[in-house]
Amino acid sequence: MPISAELQALQRAIADLRSGVNSLARNHGELPIVARLRNDLERLILDVADVEALSPATWGAPVMAGGVPAAPPTVYQVSDEPYDPSLWRDDADDEGVGGYHGGGYTGKKR
Repeated sequence: MPISAELQALQRAIADLRSGVNSLARNHGELPIVARLRNDLERLILDVADVEALSPATWGAPVMAGGVPAAPPTVYQVSDEPYDPSLWRDDADDEGVGGYHGGGYTGKKR
């Protein structure tokens, strides 16, 4: 559903909620729960207005706390070149191959 259709649906739902909250207030007075519902409705109206203020370029973009659009993730290129074998001389373990097989380990602390 396009964003404008979603916002129109939200506006209709908010109008229905406003009607329901006003009806509760008329029938039951300004009870604390009705006041909280009015407060929740106002917050919802403000949040929808914030969504409407977003530019189409930010729709679907991740948002951090406080409504600030998140920076795109950093992409690092990893070379396909083989590593220098001297990095793994005698003290490296071939993980997943069966444990340490180098010649330098004697079981004693150095």
